[in-house]
Amino acid sequence: MESTYQKCLCYELTSAGIAHEAEQSLPVRYKGQEIECGYRIDVLIEKKLILELKSVQSVLEVHKAQILSYMKLSGCQTGLLMNFDVKLLKNGITRFKL
Repeated sequence: MESTYQKCLCYELTSAGIAHEAEQSLPVRYKGQEIECGYRIDVLIEKKLILELKSVQSVLEVHKAQILSYMKLSGCQTGLLMNFDVKLLKNGITRFKL
């Protein structure tokens, strides 16, 4: 389900002419079969950057594992975990690189 943060961010990306997809389904391939596991990338930018959006008091290891899994499954080398529950947004952004 799209959050308000996700809707606003997608609006800004569209306004800037940046190609992106919200709630991008991420199937798993197992023994040649595609399996829908319910994985959804919050925002996929130009098929190169994953944004995983959170609004939590503190980022947990499970949140980090989630974005790393999405990156490995999708083949994207770069991801941003963005936590909006901070006073300054720059303090809520963690960059991941495979």
